[in-house]
Amino acid sequence: MSLKFLILNSQFSILNSQFIMTVIYEDNHLIAVNKTTSEIVQGDKTGDTPLSETVKQWLKDKYQKPGNVFVGVPHRLDRPVSGVTLFARTSKALERMNEMFRQGEVKKTYWAIVANQPPETEGELVHYLVRNEKQNKSYAYDKEKPDSKKAVLTYRLIAQSERYYLLEIDLKTGRHHQIRCQLAKIGCPVKGDLKYGFSRSNPNGGISLHARKVAFIHPVSKKEIEIVAPVPEEKIWEILT
Repeated sequence: MSLKFLILNSQFSILNSQFIMTVIYEDNHLIAVNKTTSEIVQGDKTGDTPLSETVKQWLKDKYQKPGNVFVGVPHRLDRPVSGVTLFARTSKALERMNEMFRQGEVKKTYWAIVANQPPETEGELVHYLVRNEKQNKSYAYDKEKPDSKKAVLTYRLIAQSERYYLLEIDLKTGRHHQIRCQLAKIGCPVKGDLKYGFSRSNPNGGISLHARKVAFIHPVSKKEIEIVAPVPEEKIWEILT
């Protein structure tokens, strides 16, 4: 019999010079962090310390490991996006999680705040995305184009205020900027997402897109795992949730 875990309260924080890291799940093979919009998952040209390195240091300090600590990255979020970010603590877990993500065996649920009401309260979006490397941006088309990749998601409206709407999104494929691009295509750019047509930025420089939950069969124990990330501590999220 499989077991289901809802991880909401097992949080630990570590303070460094830039931010507080919140761990929302940990076992011998995996660790999940509630990423903020200021963090990058892996190193890039900015030279900022990536979350993967912070996780390594956290594990090294917690378990007083004298040598190198292994942390693999099977799962990535865009820098301005918050929420569940999963890391592997063993090479076995990394290899198996990489394959599970490739095969679509990890269910990924996001919450997005938009200013425009979607055409329907729930539905499926199917587009063909073409990535522009120079712009670091994707473009959505209704029909297949050269070098395009099919992108599929489902959404439903779960809350609204006087000015904003909260959508829950189940990601069926994992394309570059998929949610941001597809929502913009239907006239619902994510709040704060200037790249995809929102009118103004958020005060923190991020966008109101949150990786709310991941669910999968554990690659080693084979138990059913569900990891939920609390939403950012911001007024707009408090109003809508």
